Amino acid sequence: MLRVLGVDPGTKTFDVVVIEDGVVKAEKSIDTATIAKNPEVLIKAIEAFEADLIVAPSGYGVPLTRGDEVLDSRRFAIEILLLSTENDIRRGVEAGEVGIWVYDALAKVVEHLVKRFGSKVLFLPSVILLPTVPAYRKLNKVDMGTVDKLAATFTAIHGYSQREGIDYSSVNIVVAELGFGYNAVIAVSKGKIVDGIGGTCASMGTLTAGSLDLEVVVRVERWDRWDVFHGGLFYYVNMFDMSELAKAFEKGEEPLASAFKGFIEAVAKDIMRALVINPNAEVVMLTGRHSKIGLVKRLLQELLKDVEVLYVDPIKGAQISKEAAQGYAAIGEGVVGGVFKDLVEHMEIEKACGTVADYLVHEKLGKFKERIQSTYKALVTHPKLCIT
Repeated sequence: MLRVLGVDPGTKTFDVVVIEDGVVKAEKSIDTATIAKNPEVLIKAIEAFEADLIVAPSGYGVPLTRGDEVLDSRRFAIEILLLSTENDIRRGVEAGEVGIWVYDALAKVVEHLVKRFGSKVLFLPSVILLPTVPAYRKLNKVDMGTVDKLAATFTAIHGYSQREGIDYSSVNIVVAELGFGYNAVIAVSKGKIVDGIGGTCASMGTLTAGSLDLEVVVRVERWDRWDVFHGGLFYYVNMFDMSELAKAFEKGEEPLASAFKGFIEAVAKDIMRALVINPNAEVVMLTGRHSKIGLVKRLLQELLKDVEVLYVDPIKGAQISKEAAQGYAAIGEGVVGGVFKDLVEHMEIEKACGTVADYLVHEKLGKFKERIQSTYKALVTHPKLCIT
């Protein structure tokens, strides 16, 4: 029986989950700001659990990759997992951007884990790398759901299967992950992910601006890596607490009430986009920090009259950890032949291939695409390229 640890690098907290024989045996949640200032806090927490396999933070994702396949762990973390550069990290840290501090911390954690644990470290794919998502839905996309969104969806599929007593192939759902900074919506048909609207492609989130009008984009002379953390709802209202916005809505306090209503409508519209792809979805499953606010679920249910809105069921034994962290550990446990092996195989996670830049077709993105592809091939001993 293997002890598998998963780490979900959230915008608000990093959650660590340990699974044995399909059951969560240990959990720990650490404030992201603490880790950003001192990554050693997370490293010590991971080491203390003495796991047989560590499913490391995987950012934008790669095909299943072991730590001993990575030739330069820091470059791998920064350029592939975070789609950034050393210059991005340096400038962001100097500018005091908390989001970039988190990137820096993640890179340091990955570097340490790979050097110390080698083959005991596993990196996971994101939605766009899955063969179950048709290529035509991937065009000009990078973020169709980062690894944490895939992991949360894994937990949702397992939970709904258990709840209804049905096979994975009978699970037809839409998963809406409402995190501290980003929203994402994933379409699941017959237990497989078939489409995803990632946080930076979704409607406005709480921190991120989400999908931007290109007429706006072309008017900006320079974008910095950390701009993905700006322009969202919280910046509009100058308040960073969704619970307070919910209270303002119930009291009818403007403009906060309308801002909260706009957030709910945006999530509902993204869910409706997923329902176009997955019209047979039986339920919408909510996960993520902001989904736990009761008013959010109630208002979404009022807008989504034809489909039931439910919460994602946690994996057995989980008490405090996020569903994404549980999914990280559960996928790892399945990869090594544990309880979740059948779901890993059904979702075709082991068949993930290529890079997140493979489907960019706009001519302005050619150099970026080439850089990511060549870097991936240079940094991994056995790169898993897609056969086209």
